[in-house]
Order: sequence, then C-alpha cells, then structure tokens
Amino acid sequence: MTHHHQPAGPSRFQRAVAIFRAHGGILRTGDALRAGIHPATLYAMRDDGTLERVSRGVYRLADRPPLGNPDLVTVALRVPHGVVCLISALSFHELTTQIPHAVDLALPRGAEEPRLDHPPLRTYRFSRDAFRAGVEIHEMDGVPVRIYTAEKTLADGFKFRHRIGLDTVLEAVQFYKERRTVNVDQLLHYATLCRVNRIMRPYLEAIL
Repeated sequence: MTHHHQPAGPSRFQRAVAIFRAHGGILRTGDALRAGIHPATLYAMRDDGTLERVSRGVYRLADRPPLGNPDLVTVALRVPHGVVCLISALSFHELTTQIPHAVDLALPRGAEEPRLDHPPLRTYRFSRDAFRAGVEIHEMDGVPVRIYTAEKTLADGFKFRHRIGLDTVLEAVQFYKERRTVNVDQLLHYATLCRVNRIMRPYLEAIL
C-alpha cells in the first residue's frame, strides 16, 4: 500500500482544472462545487492565480485567452433568465456607435432585481410576450448568451426611446438598412408586439 505517498494537492488541482476546461474554462461557484470541486481547492486555485475572479461567484482559468465579451458572459452566467437588450444588443449587432457603459438586460415583470457587483447593469421590465419574443442564443466563450434579434431590438428601441434616446434608435434604423437585409415582416411583427407600430411605421416607410 504505497499509494498514500502521493500528495493530494496536485491531483485535486488537475481534476479541478479538467472540470473547468470541460466547461469552457468558466464556472459559477455553485456549479464548480456541484461538479465535485472542493471549496478549499477552489479558493487555493484562486489564491495561487490558477483561477481569476470574473465577478462575485464566477471564476475562470487564468491561462485562457481573454474573454471576447466579458460583461455579456458574466451577466449570462449570473442572470441566466435575462436577455441582453437595447444598447447592448444594438452594439452586439453592430447597429450603434454608442459604447455600452452597462449591460442592458431585459427581465420579465415581477422578477427580482439582480445583485451584481460587476459589470454595471441597466434593467428593463418587459411584458411576458415581449420578453419571450425574438430571443437568439449566441455562444460566447463557451457560454450561451441570450440576446434579442436585430429586428426585435429596433422595436424595443422605439418602445424605450425615452430611456435610450430617439437619435440612437434612428441611427440604428439607418445602420440596419445599410448593413442588413431588411426583414419587413419581422420588423412589423415586433412593432405590433411592442405596441410601437404607429411610431415605427413612418421610419420604416422611409427605409423601405
């Protein structure tokens, strides 16, 4: 019986690293523990620099290439039921010159406010049908991120024009016309769903 000479440390570390790699290098604390990583191992890996803390309760392997969209990935992990919307979605779809200084996140009415230390969040409450419609899932850094389609985001922009500014919405309409195939059916569908048909129609007629 010689196996007890092997130090417990390295093998536990290697197993933990393998678990992180299997999850794209990033995990929430709760998921890491459920996957069989001991809390002491997790904190030791954080202390020795193997893991970096992305946000409270989210860790990733420090040797991975930098996250392409660290804020969107962090929010998707911490608030998995939310949907990236408005300026953040326009930015993702390359339909704005605005730089998002916070992540714009749609939540269903009645959902509690997420508590995140980082990144800053701006939350918007959507009615049930408007919340569920037009969601795409984009894989970023191995994490599924829920984002509204370009067409849904334009309709949302008109709906929330007082919060994000009509000039931002009109710029997005212009970029949409220049860069994408205009999907009239989708635009009208979401305009009706978001109850902005009357407001949107003259702008749509101008680009069609």
